[in-house]
Amino acid sequence: MIKSELIQKIAEANPHLFQRDVERIVATVFDEIIEAMAQGHRVELRGFGAFSVKRREARQGRNPRTGDAVTVEEKYVPFFKTGKLLRDRLNAE
Repeated sequence: MIKSELIQKIAEANPHLFQRDVERIVATVFDEIIEAMAQGHRVELRGFGAFSVKRREARQGRNPRTGDAVTVEEKYVPFFKTGKLLRDRLNAE
């Protein structure tokens, strides 16, 4: 599902809301998650999962084309851990 499909589903489930309002709500939720993660905070959505930021140490990598050693700088990457409810629904028989 892409963002526009999510907006469409929410708009269909809530006919009392205008589509532009739903777009603004979804954008605000995503922006707040991004902002919290950019500040190093953890965002937990009960039953769905938790978004956090993990630090990757600087290391020596290799250029796959030439095989030369390359220094890869320290960086922060997003991490998502699924919640129990989501895992249970995915693995239900």
